[in-house]
Amino acid sequence: MVINVNEFDDEGTVFGQPEQVELDVVIHNGTLILIEIKSSINTSIYVFERKVRFYERRHEHKAQRLIVISPMINPRAREIGNKQLGMDLYANSMDVSTQ
Repeated sequence: MVINVNEFDDEGTVFGQPEQVELDVVIHNGTLILIEIKSSINTSIYVFERKVRFYERRHEHKAQRLIVISPMINPRAREIGNKQLGMDLYANSMDVSTQ
């Protein structure tokens, strides 16, 4: 089951000013998975990373898996997401593995 979490970041840690933060959350076999679904991903990969840290601080629970789904993933964003931020990136939701 996917839960859409929409919370207010009153300190502005995600966007630099107070704003709503939206994330898709899945708990599968006890594993917390945070998901970002976008039409395209470039440097916005860093925004997802800030959303993740915001969620983890607010709920005091670390995500075990971070997933980005987008049909257009900038090659640099793929490298940053995979190697630096530990994210799994997919072009299609049907490709997501249940590792």
